[in-house]
Amino acid sequence: MSTPVIRRSTPVLFVQAIEPSLDFWRDRLGFQLTVEVPEGDALGFVILQKDSVEVMLQTVASVESDAPTHAQHFHGDKTWLFVEVEDIDKTAAALEGCEIVLQRRTTFYGAVEIGYREPGGHFVTFAQFAR
Repeated sequence: MSTPVIRRSTPVLFVQAIEPSLDFWRDRLGFQLTVEVPEGDALGFVILQKDSVEVMLQTVASVESDAPTHAQHFHGDKTWLFVEVEDIDKTAAALEGCEIVLQRRTTFYGAVEIGYREPGGHFVTFAQFAR
């Protein structure tokens, strides 16, 4: 039996409102907004992309409207996202003033890491590996 081909994995982060998270992802980290789906007078779903990394943000209200059966399983859960970066200093400078939840450290597996809570409440750890 052969295993299926996996082409990519993209996290969908559920948030109460998308707009506060745009400063973190788009303005500070340079992600491009590639898809915008309105929900009333605000955004209900977006896709953000930078290089080969893609992140989707969807409001809780949007998922409740779009997929009510799926939404029943959401209980305010938050995601921990691990993102490898080329330059940890440049990343930290871009996120200066954002809430740090994991102080900068060097791990036993050779990464320098720093973790933030993005405005939607998700934990994002950025890591630079020695090359």
